[in-house]
Amino acid sequence: MAERGVGGAEAAADRGWRLRHLPVLLAATAGVAALAAVAGGMLRGADGALGAAAGVAVTAVSYSLTTVVLAWADARDPQLILPFGLGLYIAKMTLLGGVMILVGSTGWPGLIPFCLGIAAGVVVWTGVHIWWLATRHARRVHN
Repeated sequence: MAERGVGGAEAAADRGWRLRHLPVLLAATAGVAALAAVAGGMLRGADGALGAAAGVAVTAVSYSLTTVVLAWADARDPQLILPFGLGLYIAKMTLLGGVMILVGSTGWPGLIPFCLGIAAGVVVWTGVHIWWLATRHARRVHN
């Protein structure tokens, strides 16, 4: 059974810690979505702009959903994190794969920008999350 460490009591007193990073990540992702739309528009017109921005949005929705679900599971019982995380991952990848196959079969010119938008969203979300953990969160934990 998982035990709460010394930080467990502090974490219980500060319920918002699990989602505190989300606004920063969403703001960075919104900025990337705007840049991706401009780049996609320059390369492939309106379809490229829509595809690139939608790709970044898919990443933001996926990661936000994961963050909220895992925060909920952790608040209930830390042992729920693994089953909820794996179940959600399987569901998201199945849905994304189905959407990619469906969209790919249409010949939509925004498909490549969509894929690149997903990749850009992943890189930026991950980078900002690492920055958050290394700077903002680390200061809170060590103070």
